[in-house]
Amino acid sequence: MDTSQLLKGVLDLAVLAVLDKEDGYGYEVVRALRAAGLSEVGDASVYGTLRRLYGAGLLTSYVVPSEEGPHRKYYAINEPGRARLQETTARWRTFAATMEGLVGT
Repeated sequence: MDTSQLLKGVLDLAVLAVLDKEDGYGYEVVRALRAAGLSEVGDASVYGTLRRLYGAGLLTSYVVPSEEGPHRKYYAINEPGRARLQETTARWRTFAATMEGLVGT
């Protein structure tokens, strides 16, 4: 099953959930998502989602200088982001329960 279309619908929720646990820079968020099992998530999709969530006022950002390479832009979830995460999580759970009822055994 191609999960790329499913991912598009839940990537905001997944990124907010990762950043709710710990601030992170773009590639760190990508690695966390892949480690959680979303192996098909693309770098560009995550970076675009981070920019969009930041633009919507759901994340803050700050730059951390690095002596080993370019400075890293970290993202952190803020209160509006946490409110969106709670709201989206509730919708996801309702949707997942509905689907489980349809296809479950």
